[in-house]
Amino acid sequence: MKWNRIQKIAFKSILKNKMRSILTSLGIIIGVCSVIVMVAVGQGSQARIEEQINSLGTNLLMVFPSHSRMGGVSRGAGSFNMMKLSDCDKILQQATHVMYVSPVIRSGGQIIGGTGNWSTSIYGVSTQYLAIKDWDLANGNFFTEKDIKAKKKVAVLGQTIVDQLFPDSDPVGQKIRIRNTPFIVIGVLAKKGQSGMGQDQDDVILAPSTTVLYRLKGGDRIDMIYVSATSINEMDLAQTEVEEILRKEHKIDYGEDDDFMVRTQTEITEMASATSKTLTLLLGAIAGVSLIVGGIGIMNIMLVSVTERTREIGIRLSIGARSKDVLTQFLAESITLSLIGGLLGILLAVGISLFMNKFTEINTVINPTIVLMSVLFAGAVGVFFGYYPARKAANLNPIDALRYE
Repeated sequence: MKWNRIQKIAFKSILKNKMRSILTSLGIIIGVCSVIVMVAVGQGSQARIEEQINSLGTNLLMVFPSHSRMGGVSRGAGSFNMMKLSDCDKILQQATHVMYVSPVIRSGGQIIGGTGNWSTSIYGVSTQYLAIKDWDLANGNFFTEKDIKAKKKVAVLGQTIVDQLFPDSDPVGQKIRIRNTPFIVIGVLAKKGQSGMGQDQDDVILAPSTTVLYRLKGGDRIDMIYVSATSINEMDLAQTEVEEILRKEHKIDYGEDDDFMVRTQTEITEMASATSKTLTLLLGAIAGVSLIVGGIGIMNIMLVSVTERTREIGIRLSIGARSKDVLTQFLAESITLSLIGGLLGILLAVGISLFMNKFTEINTVINPTIVLMSVLFAGAVGVFFGYYPARKAANLNPIDALRYE
């Protein structure tokens, strides 16, 4: 029998019992749809995490103070802080694989100005901070090296601060008070959004590093150092250089532990994405079970179909049809049911994904490879679960089949 003839008979048989065929395919439809949507949700979540982490900066390395021990007991990360502003200068001068360096001095307090007050974080940074963070200004200017050397009391506001204190006016040129210290607003940062940890990156004020360190925080220790490598391929070399320079500056002898920690953007991405990847695999595996259940449904219905069409099979065999032809016919019906269910499942998954992207905060990314694999798997399910009923039909004895009531 020619394939087009077999396919025509298969469609005719399927359309003869429309409702039963729809119900039979329902398992495959739900299975394919579930696999595609679940994996899309997982990959969308992973892509969101990577995007948010990339918003932290360009080719970013972060240097933190290390921990100290007292009586054999660790006092926690950051308890042994030896980092100073001079470390940033040394890295910038000596490292050949580093493009930008900025200290980060964190402070906080109540901000008064405009229409009210707001509690937020104040970061003391260098003029290279925006380049490291790949951040633009929405309005005004950023402070200069002269401002840093003069410990000038100037500030650049995040968009959240502007929305809270200056909702209906331009904040540039206006005065604010940070913990009773007056500052002049010279610029407004472009909207950045949330970080990978869910923190509002726009709820911040940037000021010259020296101003925050000496006028707001006190002392001479900085909280961390942001370093931008010259390229993504040179991050390992940049990290090695930073470690060597800091060990030399801090007079750490060979064999002694570092008093700092260096974390790369890649490490942060891998740690944040690990849970998402595991969740994606888990969701995909759970959804894949529904495809197996759908396949079992197809096998059951095909067995019922063989029983119902026993006399028809007997007539076909008695007038010259080969067992191979009967096997092919029933197998074609099973595969057709599976593929139709797979295609409908894809359409349903696309619709659900578009709905979720538009009307919910869940981000989905449909992977064409997963779509293709789902269709192929649906066809494989049709072959696997349809073979036994088809084989049973092909092995019927023509005489017994004709006598069947």
